[in-house]
Amino acid sequence: MPMPERCSRFAEYRDKVLELFASKGFGQVGMRELATCLGLAPGSLYHHYPSKQHLLLDLIEELYEELLSTLGRIDQKTSAKRDKLQNLIRAHLNLHQEMPWHFRLAERDSGCLNDEQQARVRQLREQYECKLLLMLGTRARLSEPAQRAAAHAIANLLNSAPSWLAHQALEEHERVEMLENLVGGAIERLLRPTVPRAVALETGLVSVDRARRRCKA
Repeated sequence: MPMPERCSRFAEYRDKVLELFASKGFGQVGMRELATCLGLAPGSLYHHYPSKQHLLLDLIEELYEELLSTLGRIDQKTSAKRDKLQNLIRAHLNLHQEMPWHFRLAERDSGCLNDEQQARVRQLREQYECKLLLMLGTRARLSEPAQRAAAHAIANLLNSAPSWLAHQALEEHERVEMLENLVGGAIERLLRPTVPRAVALETGLVSVDRARRRCKA
């Protein structure tokens, strides 16, 4: 649903609705409770949203709109691929702090949508993953299915990483640095150009031979 068409009162009370869905579970929240949360009569809420699934889709669309906008800003402002990756990780960590309920709903409750709405979410996710891959590049000689799988894996890493250390007693800068190293290292390894097996074996043998000579010396 385009931004201008969103219920203005919902925009005002969005955080309360998000927290209600995320804390109680989408299936446990009824339209009457949603209307009460928004300060509306149930009939008025139906005027804006035919069902709570439409409201859930609206929230998930909002998340992907922000993710896609974030990718666009990083791509325009950063030229070096390594800098793009670092900025991408930091931007996702910041988004998780700003929109934690959105991420939780998208991950946990997308399956509550009807088939048409789930298709819309898949379309948004594929658009996001495609843009990720275009921005970061990919290994040479990867098949198209392998490229899609790589993009899917990267998206999952970025969207799940902030929860990995959530319960660890770390300073904020320590948590951020650790997550950047973990996620950045995994993505760089995934996207690293493939070295032919013969070259890899030869390089490995040369390294072993050099190590032996150093030990003898």
